[in-house]
This record gives sequence, C-alpha cells and structure tokens, in this order.
Amino acid sequence: MKKIVTLLMSIAIGVATIIGLAGCSDKKTSDTLTIVWYPNESGGDLEAARNEIGDIITKATGKKIEHMLTTDYAIAIEALANDTAAIGFMGAEGYIEAHTKNENVIPLAIASGKSGTVDDAVYYSWISVPTENQDEYKKDGNYTLDNIVGKKMSFVSNSSTSGFKVPTSGIISYFSKQDKWKDLTKDDLIQGGSDKFFSDVLYGGSHQGSAVNLVTGKADVAAFCDANLFNYVDVVSGKMNEVGTVYKIKDNAAEPFNEMAGKKFTAITSTPVLNAPFVMNTSLISEADQTKLIEAFTSDETTNNAKIFLPKDSTEKGFFKKEGKEKFLEVEDAWFDPIRNM
Repeated sequence: MKKIVTLLMSIAIGVATIIGLAGCSDKKTSDTLTIVWYPNESGGDLEAARNEIGDIITKATGKKIEHMLTTDYAIAIEALANDTAAIGFMGAEGYIEAHTKNENVIPLAIASGKSGTVDDAVYYSWISVPTENQDEYKKDGNYTLDNIVGKKMSFVSNSSTSGFKVPTSGIISYFSKQDKWKDLTKDDLIQGGSDKFFSDVLYGGSHQGSAVNLVTGKADVAAFCDANLFNYVDVVSGKMNEVGTVYKIKDNAAEPFNEMAGKKFTAITSTPVLNAPFVMNTSLISEADQTKLIEAFTSDETTNNAKIFLPKDSTEKGFFKKEGKEKFLEVEDAWFDPIRNM
C-alpha cells in the first residue's frame, strides 16, 4: 500500500510539474505581446506613435502586438503586475508600484537627454495657474507657492510621478518650514475640504486631463508635465520649462484641447523628473527576446527613426523630441531610487 501511495504521489507531483512548466512555457512562447499604455498615451492622436513602437517590437521578436489602451493609471500598473501585459510605458512612480507588486517587471529602456546620456535624462513637472491670475502667485516679484493654500487643485493620478509624487513632495518641502504646516503630509493633499490644505482636489486621470481642469476653470492650480503637453501647446513668453513661462493651447490642438485654442497658463514651478521608462514583464518574455528588445530600442536605426524621436520642425504627434543626441538607453532598477526614496 505504501508503495502504491508513493507511486501515486510521484505521478501527481510529476503531472503538476509538467503542467506548471507548460504554463510557464506557454506564456513565454505566445505569438502575441500586449503593450499597455497610460491614459496620456492612449488618445487617438497618438495612434501612429504607438504603432511605431509596436513595429520595433514586432521586428525584434517576430511577435504580433496588441495595444491595451486605458483610462486609469491603476489599470495599466495592474496589467503589468498581474501578467496581463508584457510591455508598458510609464512614469517612474508607476514602474516602482508595478515592480513592487511583481519583481519580474523591470526597465527595458529610457529616453536619454539631449546629451545622449542619462545625465540629463529628465522631463519637467509643472505646477501651473491661469495666466490671467499669475500675479496672485508672486511675492516680491518672484513666483511662490504661498497662495495655493485654499485653492482648487488638480493632480493627474496619485500613481503619477510628475503629476502627483513630485509636486506633492515639493509642496510638503516648501510648507513644512512653516509652523502651521510643519506636520503636512501627502495624505493631507489627496483630498480637499474646508479644513484641508486645498479647498478641493481633482484628478484629471491624465496629464492632458489635469491641464483641461485648469484651462476650463475647474481648478485654480494644476500639476502636469511637459512631456505630455508639448504636442498641444506653444510657448508665448519665456523659455520651455522655465519658471514663469507662459504657454498657449495651439489653434489646431487635438482632443481634449480641440475647443480650447488660445487658453493660456503659466508654470509657477518647473521641477526636473527622471525620464519615464519602457518596462517589460520578464515572466512573459523569453530571455532571448528580452535581449533582442533592448538591442532594438537602443539601436542606431531606432535612434534615427524620425517617427520615434520627432525632429524640431515635425508636425507629427509623438512621445519624444529630437533636440540633440536623444536615444534610448538601458538602465537598471536602481536608477529610479531617487523617486523611490521620495
């Protein structure tokens, strides 16, 4: 009887192992890879840019591509963490959340800065106000955060790096020096109310959505970034990404700005943020394909692809501009520690 039980147990374990290995193998040998996109990159005007990224992946791996569009940061993060999506493009905060939930989610590549290195691989988080009200946020001729207290504030999502994590860290750092706000925390900024730091707090769901909240008057102050707004705005005065620069919605701006041409806002803060990574879920991608993807993203062919890195005078919509030696670079998880430690 003992021999029979032992034999049956051995068979059961063997079958379970085979099933487990088959399941793992099936995931990595699938002929389709799903790319999940944040709401910022899910708009119809960016379809060509998404497809160009998909083409790079298909050419490198031979896999078909499915684009998973989202309306919520959390959906995109969960898709990567729960093995629904193989590749994503997200801010550092979203990547950190996904990696914490699933250590198989790791960086694939980031866009470099103008130098072609990680030294200036940053974009900018803005806290902005309507230009007609900009003087309310000045003290001794300089822009200040003092008067944002009690205002209606718009963030992007509490999983957004430049649309929440960085601006709230900046607000806390600034106000915690004052006795009244010395115990201010992120939790105090998530919701508004008569007894709160802000009278009301809105979430745009995307950087575009947060900007819409500002220019339509739903919010007095809003946080969003340059990387998701450059397709829709022109500089009216000042220089791109400087404090005090005035921006205007373009006359031919695509949705959601198509009925807001000419609306102006002023950036009263502009904070550099580590560039957003493309990430990959290694439980869904073989080691060979992981290597191929890194090689494809960092190749000269991709670097010189004008549909990926848009020339300055380009009228196309995309994710990255070519203002110098921009290209994709491979980075390790530890590169995002400054955001992780905020």
